[in-house]
Amino acid sequence: MADPDIDDVKRRMQGAINVLMGEFGGLRTGRASTALLEPVTVDAYGSSMPLNQVATINVSDSRMISVQVWDQGLVASVEKAIRDSGLGLNPLADGNSVRVPIPQLSEERRVELSKIAHKYCEQARVAVRNIRRDGMDKLKRQEKDGEISQDEQRAWGDDLQQLTDGFIKEIDEALASKEAEIMQV
Repeated sequence: MADPDIDDVKRRMQGAINVLMGEFGGLRTGRASTALLEPVTVDAYGSSMPLNQVATINVSDSRMISVQVWDQGLVASVEKAIRDSGLGLNPLADGNSVRVPIPQLSEERRVELSKIAHKYCEQARVAVRNIRRDGMDKLKRQEKDGEISQDEQRAWGDDLQQLTDGFIKEIDEALASKEAEIMQV
């Protein structure tokens, strides 16, 4: 009997959760944080690059993030990338740097951040489901090739579904926790 690699599936699903937590780290509630700009990508040198690969990101105070761009020609691209990131930030170019004031959280902004959190969670759910689908395809292939029986394929499929359900539940709990943090005044 050739056991399917459930540990690999679990590791990949945990990776999707880790990515979600990193994105949640960027959704700070009213405080400036360098993690806020981590998901931002900049069109630079003919490709899309993470912001931290073209600039240094610092927090100058609780309401201001300073982005020191290494290449003067990329200042406009960095400013545009931050503005178009969907984070609701309005950056200001200042020579080689871009200042990003963090707005006071109004009720409207809290609802906006909550929607962004929902979007991140849906992306994580889709990633987990894609990993499950990949695992199920491998099981079907193994059954077709005669490596495992149909009963084993069904049993492993049930295990895979339970694993998926557990990770989806973890994503939903993380969302509930983040929403409570966002909506807290």
